[in-house]
Amino acid sequence: MSGSVDSVISSVVDIFTELEALIIELSQDPWFFLVLFVVALLDSVVPIVPSEFSVIAGGVAAGAGTLIDDEPVLSIVLVILVAASGAYVGDSLAYWIGNRSDQLLKRWFFRGEKGEQRLLTTGDQIRKRGGLLLITARFIPGGRTAMTFSCGLTGQPFLSWFTRWDILAVTLWASYAGLLGFFLASAIENQRTALWLAFGFALGLTALIELGRLVLDRIRGDAEAEAEAEASA
Repeated sequence: MSGSVDSVISSVVDIFTELEALIIELSQDPWFFLVLFVVALLDSVVPIVPSEFSVIAGGVAAGAGTLIDDEPVLSIVLVILVAASGAYVGDSLAYWIGNRSDQLLKRWFFRGEKGEQRLLTTGDQIRKRGGLLLITARFIPGGRTAMTFSCGLTGQPFLSWFTRWDILAVTLWASYAGLLGFFLASAIENQRTALWLAFGFALGLTALIELGRLVLDRIRGDAEAEAEAEASA
């Protein structure tokens, strides 16, 4: 048993080491912008692609001046624009999938009166707090896919509501990840050290956001339960 666990851990470490080497190598080449766009797009639909890591790597390469020779400012601006564009296209695709498959999903997961009520409640929550939820979910791997999918499933207006908030969300996300790598690379000479420090910081922030969301949901749930108890008393 111990041997199999060690083997799994070793395999995971090898995968991350190879991924690190690949992304760092790609981030030295202008083709990296195309890779960044595709990775950001795919991560919005299939939340197993390392988009944050790629954006941070682009920021590190820009800060170190190796992405576009001696053009760090231009490099980081392009990293942010390309990552945000890819993320927006991916989010829109997730929205479209949710919107187009709504009848099928409703038959599978929201059957009956309780299912319909659950769907209505989800839609109401998105309409009330959707903008903030969309921005917060963008910083949580997997959470952004679930949120954008739910926006499509519950029929939120695409141009007048979803696009406006999602452009803000992806811009904040790409700016945060890119600038984090950029400034750390400017302060730390070793690119690998800067990359992993930035990635560790990003993971820590993601954990704090998720913890804060859970605490707020718990507080809100307790408050609603108390209000219902008082109303029925």
